[in-house]
Amino acid sequence: MKSGFRLSFWLFLAPVLLWLFLLIVLPHIDLLLLSFRGENDMGDLVWTIDNYKNFFIEPIYWYTFVRTALYAIVTTLCTFVLALPVSFYIVKLARPRTRGFLTVLLLLPFWVSELVRVYGWMILLRESGVLNYFLLKTGLVQQPVEMLYNDVTMIMGLVYTSMLFMVVPLISAMESLDDSLIEAASDLEASRFTILRTIIIPHCKPGITSGAIVVFMLALGNYLTPNLMGGKNSLWFTEQIYNQFIASFNWNQGAAFGFLLLVLSSCIIWVGLKLSRHRLGEVAA
Repeated sequence: MKSGFRLSFWLFLAPVLLWLFLLIVLPHIDLLLLSFRGENDMGDLVWTIDNYKNFFIEPIYWYTFVRTALYAIVTTLCTFVLALPVSFYIVKLARPRTRGFLTVLLLLPFWVSELVRVYGWMILLRESGVLNYFLLKTGLVQQPVEMLYNDVTMIMGLVYTSMLFMVVPLISAMESLDDSLIEAASDLEASRFTILRTIIIPHCKPGITSGAIVVFMLALGNYLTPNLMGGKNSLWFTEQIYNQFIASFNWNQGAAFGFLLLVLSSCIIWVGLKLSRHRLGEVAA
């Protein structure tokens, strides 16, 4: 029986492993080898680490990565601050009949592509957009206000596009929170902030950590939203990778930047897990 079960297990698992190997592992190995290739003065292909050295030699490259990482962290924090009350209301305050409806409302924007959602924000916020139209009609402003192409708008777009990935883990974590703990704390005249700090957040730590990792990685690797809503001066690291691959046709440098983004972001997540005192297996579970 055990041998038959194992055979069936591996038969079902084989297509998944083959898919992962062909579409993820193999291309990454090829890009890794590509990142260590370059040309000498004679135009011959040689093995080199110059593609990685350029990242640290050129200030614009590491400055752009630091800026991208900091803004990705800010995006993660903003997403958590907005997602926590939304998740708490859906799980603990909303009626059972309306929970499913509210969850569908959260999912509804994600039924369309990210490009459509970003262009929707651009139509809303541009100088000739809907918001400026109402501001001019009400007399609150005398001329259109430029709301696009700045860091605040870019972060707002990143928060909007990644909100669901923070709400869902928080909802899953809060569903196991015993309501009697909150009621007992309220009976003991604990403030709402105290209940949040001592009961809700500690209980939801696995969900918070899981959501933070997903949102951080999505924000760090996002290309569309910073490019469209941040404008030419957004200085997002994925744009540097795109420029190396597409604009400069320097695939070796682009592959090196891609792996640097993967390694450095993994280091940031490792530091975050250490600070939160969680293991990756606990968060994934």
